[in-house]
Amino acid sequence: MKRLRSDLLWVPTFAILVAFAVPWPLWGVDRVVAGLPVWIWWHVAWLGLCTALFALFVRSGAWERGMGQRPDGDASTGRDPSGSVGGDRR
Repeated sequence: MKRLRSDLLWVPTFAILVAFAVPWPLWGVDRVVAGLPVWIWWHVAWLGLCTALFALFVRSGAWERGMGQRPDGDASTGRDPSGSVGGDRR
């Protein structure tokens, strides 16, 4: 049950990422930094944060559990815990 609770924490995390993807606080701000508007820098930083959080999401095994797969398989060898290779289920 602990994994389910940790997986459910990803729902509000991604909801917050979506809500702040649009730079609402910067609407109407004409400030320019390093030749680009501040809202573009917001997007650059936000996409970096989204990338880091998605990588953490995938490493936590939540992606596999959400897709109905077992996260305990060894991706480097292509073997799952049953010993089959690459989806070969003979």
